[in-house]
Amino acid sequence: MSKVPELFGSMVFNDSVMRERLPKDIYRALRRTINEGTALDPAVADMVAAAMKDWAVGKGATHFTHWFQPMTGITAEKHDAFLSPCGDGSVIMDFSGKELIKGESDASSFPSGGLRATFEARGYTAWDPTSYAFIKDDTLCIPTAFCSYHGEILDKKTPLLRSMDAVSREAIRVLRLFGKDVRRVTSTVGAEQEYFLINKEDYGNRADLILTGRTLFGAPAPKGQEMEDHYYGSIRPRVKAFMAELDEELWKLGICSKTEHNEVAPCQHEMAPLFTTANLATDQNQLSMEIMKKVANKHGFVCLLHEKPFEGVNGSGKHNNWSLSTDTGENLLDPGKTPMDNAQFLLFLTAVIKAVDDYQDLLRISVASAGNDHRLGANEAPPAIVSVYVGDELEQVVDALVSGGAHDKAVDAAMDIGVTALPPIPLDNSDRNRTSPFAFTGNKFEFRMPGSSFNIACTNVMLNTAVAMVLREFADELEDAPVFDTALSALIRRELAAHRRILFNGNGYGTDWPIEAQRRGLLNLRTTPEALERYDDPKNVALFAAMGIYTLEEIRSRQEIIQEDYSKTILIEARTALDLLRQQILPACMAYSKQVAEGVAVKQSIGIPAPEESALVRSLTEETGLLFQRAAELESSLTALPSGAAPRAEYCAQAVLPAMEAARAVADRLEGMVSHDFWPFPTYRDLLFYI
Repeated sequence: MSKVPELFGSMVFNDSVMRERLPKDIYRALRRTINEGTALDPAVADMVAAAMKDWAVGKGATHFTHWFQPMTGITAEKHDAFLSPCGDGSVIMDFSGKELIKGESDASSFPSGGLRATFEARGYTAWDPTSYAFIKDDTLCIPTAFCSYHGEILDKKTPLLRSMDAVSREAIRVLRLFGKDVRRVTSTVGAEQEYFLINKEDYGNRADLILTGRTLFGAPAPKGQEMEDHYYGSIRPRVKAFMAELDEELWKLGICSKTEHNEVAPCQHEMAPLFTTANLATDQNQLSMEIMKKVANKHGFVCLLHEKPFEGVNGSGKHNNWSLSTDTGENLLDPGKTPMDNAQFLLFLTAVIKAVDDYQDLLRISVASAGNDHRLGANEAPPAIVSVYVGDELEQVVDALVSGGAHDKAVDAAMDIGVTALPPIPLDNSDRNRTSPFAFTGNKFEFRMPGSSFNIACTNVMLNTAVAMVLREFADELEDAPVFDTALSALIRRELAAHRRILFNGNGYGTDWPIEAQRRGLLNLRTTPEALERYDDPKNVALFAAMGIYTLEEIRSRQEIIQEDYSKTILIEARTALDLLRQQILPACMAYSKQVAEGVAVKQSIGIPAPEESALVRSLTEETGLLFQRAAELESSLTALPSGAAPRAEYCAQAVLPAMEAARAVADRLEGMVSHDFWPFPTYRDLLFYI
């Protein structure tokens, strides 16, 4: 590996490259656009494009692409060569400011939720100068937004940028009340990425993994994760080699891949980068997932990013660590040594608590998918009920503020392990609660509900927008207050009392929590269709309109896109399950039953009773017959699909998915009865415990 400082960011047209290659006045003009959002002069764009092209060609690039994030959840790109013909039959390498700033794509071929018809094809991509261009596979990738001919947003980046502007605008208003002169407040994110690595050969023998990303059938292996020996365990050499190459590829792209380790489930791992601005974090996470798959393939693995590829062991999430920071370097969610006396921190903490309570449904919607529904509430994933964990000290602060009582200030504490050679360990201001969906972790909030395959843009749109709205309400009230300190104290006390219900430091897996949550009036939106019903709730429509994020039409288009994605996912799984049942599992069961039956007949013909084998044949016959019945019921469920995105999604959740699960239960029992030599594809033992 090259020296890391020289390697890091070597494929990124970052600030240091711009400063080196652009004339000073052009560089300053571009920085104003990046920092303040000012319009970019066409002449400046031409200079930037020329420098960007020269840099990229020097790195071996031959093409450029406007790299954008449509509503598919993955990235999209169309490659154009830098070639420009000359009159004498030769070509030159050329790239104009116009090509940098604007591109064109077919807007009708991407999900639009009814915003675009097939005959309304024109769409545009627009350069996002706040996210650095980079080189991938000999192509200069220019991060862009994506919109239709009439300006409707068709991507995930545009609303994220809008939400970042909104939260910055309202946070600045609040900070001015505290005498702070800041020009920008930025939402920062660090996205922890979980994933599974399995052998490529095993993957190729599982049609369900190939077509759906998860195993639709599979009995538990004799060993799962109960020994707790994989988490933070020694990393296998093959996996370590994969991680080393992954780090190198990510570092080239300026992605601060910092932490890597084994996760809880067998074959499960995690990569955690350092935090950065929300839009950069989103771009970098999309890149990371793509590169993970490419590097895994080179090492004989397949990288699984499905939220629940294996039943009975942990699923994979993407913990979204979110905070707010000023352009002067202040973290607005840092409580300091004495949070009770830190009025500014308490106001921003209160704003986040109120935002999460007021817009529980939007946070749940932001993590809604068919895959994530399998994960939430099981095996260390948080439940579908949104709540906030603040830790013991902050909970005591909140209770003291609400009641008007005193709060015993925490003193710096250290843990004495009882071994003289080991130094005392400073204690944090809170423990960690892995069952909490939204946990304060010292100077940020960790939103643990997003699934591993998710584009985190939507999650951060919801967070930024909800917090921006609450900060606007606070600023409106406090700006008109005759005595700021008095009004501030009253506001914090009032809002914490009103939203105390959302705070929960207990066990989110406990059977009593859903009952308690219902008593508190918290939402429990168990399925994606149930959550999506609330997307266009009047309060949510008003929120997005007030903050300038979505129109009503754009909200309903996104609602429909996710509903359709949910139904399509379930239906692909159901059809795949039927194929596996009829073409592989049932034939294997019949073949094995026949072999055992023939063995019984031979024994009985020479006077050997063979009662155990006879009983096995009867059991195999009964279970196989039941599986034929379950397959027929699953097929029948596919013939009664209603029309309309919402009814179809609900039907898939209530009828198709249970039919699949009923068939799986029988098939998994049969797997335990049929010889491994007859079973038609790799089992969980084969997939999860390869050497």
